[in-house]
Amino acid sequence: MKVIFLQDVKGSGKKGEVKNVADGYARNMLLPKGLAVEANNANMSKLAGQQASAAHKIEVEKQAANDAAAKLKDKKVIIKAKAGSGSRLFGSVTAAHVSQAIKEQFGVDVDKKKIALSTDIKSFGSYKATVKLYTGISETVDVEVTEG
Repeated sequence: MKVIFLQDVKGSGKKGEVKNVADGYARNMLLPKGLAVEANNANMSKLAGQQASAAHKIEVEKQAANDAAAKLKDKKVIIKAKAGSGSRLFGSVTAAHVSQAIKEQFGVDVDKKKIALSTDIKSFGSYKATVKLYTGISETVDVEVTEG
């Protein structure tokens, strides 16, 4: 019997895969537990629609990441921080601060987990940060920490 897997089944198939399996295995195990559905015309059409939707979503996310990368290309993010004696900051500038500054200055929303700082920022000066926007799409921005 030809079935479409709805979930990963160890040793049998992965989600979205269409495979021939033994009739008894399909009727007694896969179909009753909701792990697969029979591969008829309606279900095959539904699967094709889901795959097209997923491909479109990936394409839209890639385009949004490319647009964001274009906005951040060769940009300098300015962060104002307070410091004590010897130009040593109270605390440090983190990826969360950089994310907030990018959103305020350039209108690009970036998760703090996607920002990699070259070093810990504990004093005034210029630093580099890599912003990972999507798989294979990243941009390097300059981070300028000034007194404020």
